[in-house]
Amino acid sequence: QVQLVESGGGSVQPGGSLRLSCAVSGSIFIISSYTMGWYRQAPGKQRELVASIGSGGSTNYADAVKGRFTISRGNAENTVYLQMNTLQPDDTALYYCNRAGTTIRWSWGQGTQVTVSS
Repeated sequence: QVQLVESGGGSVQPGGSLRLSCAVSGSIFIISSYTMGWYRQAPGKQRELVASIGSGGSTNYADAVKGRFTISRGNAENTVYLQMNTLQPDDTALYYCNRAGTTIRWSWGQGTQVTVSS
């Protein structure tokens, strides 16, 4: 069974930065062969995909975060990162990682809360 553990969230002022981490464990495989994504869910809204990274390293971003967020992976560590810069109040949400580019999802982790306010 795959386990996803997100961390690195916090409270920052507008314009600040955070780096989120997602540790994938519970299996003998490594995540390098999977497209991985970061998702977020704001209060009262549906969960949305904000960034994804393919097995070959190609990345895609939602328009709302393009140019501000960077997704990367540490395959040896089975970890996916999300560097978030120039954070805005609209980025406030619970952030999760999971597979992307497929309808198949592993069980969702607890997520990590990001709050942007002055």
